[in-house]
Amino acid sequence: MGRFHDALDGGPLRLELRSIDGRSFALLRPIAYVADDYPEPFVVPTQLETFRTDMASVPWVFTWLVPRSGRFLPAAVLHDALVIPGAYLGPVISRPEADRLFRLAAADLGTGRIRAWLMWAAVTMATMWDTGRPRWYWRGAVIGLIGVVTVLGILATLDLFDVWNHLPWMGERSLAAELVGGAVGALVIPAVLALTWGRFAPAGIITGVALAFLVHVTLAIAAIYTLYWLLERAVSGPQVRRGPPFAR
Repeated sequence: MGRFHDALDGGPLRLELRSIDGRSFALLRPIAYVADDYPEPFVVPTQLETFRTDMASVPWVFTWLVPRSGRFLPAAVLHDALVIPGAYLGPVISRPEADRLFRLAAADLGTGRIRAWLMWAAVTMATMWDTGRPRWYWRGAVIGLIGVVTVLGILATLDLFDVWNHLPWMGERSLAAELVGGAVGALVIPAVLALTWGRFAPAGIITGVALAFLVHVTLAIAAIYTLYWLLERAVSGPQVRRGPPFAR
């Protein structure tokens, strides 16, 4: 297992952050992470002007499942540094390896394994989107899997309530048979689509299966939040977008 510690005195980890604008934060005290596979520690120094972290980069629609901060926060700060050239001291690693270290570090901090793997899949998608070559292919693979799984999830729901009965793995069967067919489809179809992710296929499987089972909750939360945002904008006006007046 790896271990975080204070980079100044080698003692227990002290994560000290300063808010920049309510969304990004500067590191006030350097942190270090010792990984089992590397002889040298990874150190994130204090770089007030060059390094910013947004904590866990979780889209708002998924924060009900994975919050932006928690036990894994030091791992998220470490990962933000590992993917920025010159933002850390230690062994030079690739971005996919930085994603893997994020998952391991989060688990070392006590994050549940399922949540750690879900977060790893999320940062892997970001890696595919930003650094994959050819970029058009990897972005297309991400959009394709998410789009197909979302559409099929909606159609499966309509099939379950006998509004639209044309999915071959569900169709006009008993409720129990349709539930089993839907569950099998939610496992098999994302796994097949994830093959388009190549070496990132494990992340694709996790993303696709999780989305297939949670698409209804996610869409419901998105609809509720959109309604709230429209009401807030109507009542409070445009200033709700500016954020708090933090010093820069």
